[in-house]
Amino acid sequence: MATEGSSVASNENHHKPSTSYVLDERRRAALAEVDNAKFSWFHVKVCCVAGAGFFTDAYDIFAINIASRMLGYVYGHGKYLVLGLKTTGQALNADQDLGVKVATPVGTLFGQLFFGWLADVVGRKRMYGFELIIIIIACFAQALCGSAPAVSVIGVLIVWRFIMGIGIGGDYPLSAVISSEFASTRIRGRLMNAVFAFQGWGNFVAVLVAFIITAAYKDNILNDTSSNHRPVDFMWRILIGLGCVPGCIALYFRLTIPETPRFTMDIERNIQQASKDIENILTVGKSNVDPDAIVQRVEAPRANWADFSAHFSQWDNLKVLIGTSWSWFALDIAFYGLSLNSSIILETIGFGSAKTSGNQGVYDNLKNICVGNLILSAAGLIPGYWVCFLFIDSWGRKPIQLMGFILLTIIFVCMGFGYDKMTGPNVNDNAKNAFVFLYCLANFFQNFGPNTTTFIVPGEAFPTRYRSTAHGISAASGKLGAIVAQVGFARLKDIGGPNKFVKHILEIFAFFMLTGIFSTLLIPETKGRSLEELSNEDQDGFIKGTVGTAEVRDGVIVQ
Repeated sequence: MATEGSSVASNENHHKPSTSYVLDERRRAALAEVDNAKFSWFHVKVCCVAGAGFFTDAYDIFAINIASRMLGYVYGHGKYLVLGLKTTGQALNADQDLGVKVATPVGTLFGQLFFGWLADVVGRKRMYGFELIIIIIACFAQALCGSAPAVSVIGVLIVWRFIMGIGIGGDYPLSAVISSEFASTRIRGRLMNAVFAFQGWGNFVAVLVAFIITAAYKDNILNDTSSNHRPVDFMWRILIGLGCVPGCIALYFRLTIPETPRFTMDIERNIQQASKDIENILTVGKSNVDPDAIVQRVEAPRANWADFSAHFSQWDNLKVLIGTSWSWFALDIAFYGLSLNSSIILETIGFGSAKTSGNQGVYDNLKNICVGNLILSAAGLIPGYWVCFLFIDSWGRKPIQLMGFILLTIIFVCMGFGYDKMTGPNVNDNAKNAFVFLYCLANFFQNFGPNTTTFIVPGEAFPTRYRSTAHGISAASGKLGAIVAQVGFARLKDIGGPNKFVKHILEIFAFFMLTGIFSTLLIPETKGRSLEELSNEDQDGFIKGTVGTAEVRDGVIVQ
């Protein structure tokens, strides 16, 4: 029979908190500190460090839009056609032009999948910066590439643009996940939006640099006596080579940014270190790791194929991945279809084509293309990002994405079915201005719409152990759309004559925008919800205990 003393002891043991309970409470308290943290300079640092990568990405991706025209003058074979008329300049043939434009999206697709998975396996911090090193090396190599008996300069350029694309692909899941996991709940949308908005500035600066280079080389172009436009060869190399400068500036900060507490807590299963990191990051913006400290691992869900299959075999989880992936795929069909071919659109409506010939025609054509792209970027791309910034945490991600897809469907229907009436050879300037206005409006509602939200939602809507992987899958789906768009645009645009099929391509874009409306219905609204709530996993009992033996004494876990 139990004695009175043993009964008291048993009662005390009964009320003693379990190890798993205390660990759960510590995890929740630590996460609450991050979710409720006030806006600080550390958040500004995260935004700038992540944003610098997107600035570099956009510069390197969209600079080729103008550089391909420069490459055509130097290395092109066959006369360039403008509205069916031969000009004195040259252009890359269809395969060469497609190769230099599609190589980067292909590399990006592989980079998004590989780095997305790797960041969930070895850590965000350990990978952050390596993708930027790849971009810097590839940019520098492109500026120095040349030809040899066994390979052409265009072939070498395509290879290096593919390698650069791998680095750019790594930047998408890493920057998205790092910014989302460091952000507090109430500002998470704006912080991620601000990071992604650097893409607009990268696009604008690429065109601005091209315009400055063109102006600087004006006399060289006009006085050139070579048969292959030698000054233009310097121009495209400078334009592409300068893409490594912002990457070099951001590299140090990327290599020194601390690991996210959520990775340390949920994947490395080290709650004690994560708690210290949160305290240090919120106060001094740095984390300190004691190599001699005893590491206490907890029992929590771990990433493996069986767990991944179990998680995404549930429709509530799978539909989110389908929604984010298809929405990004549909959006990038139009976004990259337009962005990488804006010079063709401008020339089709007569803005990029020069009425002059010879060296003067080369200069005028390059200048007109730069000015036209500057107008498109300033009038649509950049404003769209920052209007979205104002509303992303008040309206929510899902309403903005739905609105964007609906309006883009209408805009592309108008541009496609009204193409001949707005861009034909006998139309007046008002009709052409209407087309340019619709083009800018499409750029605006891509960014004040699904181009921004498709980046943000996958960085929020999945568990920590799969957040980067799922974002990589979603982003890679987008780049698959970019590849389809670029290949389709190149192969279809001249059916029936030079650029005659462009109107039907715009109609195809409208169809994909329509499908984006339905895929948006599959995603959750992530505004104002914690990442753990959005993971669709029960957080009660998320921690099962410690790996090894442990006990609780006075509310403290000891081993």
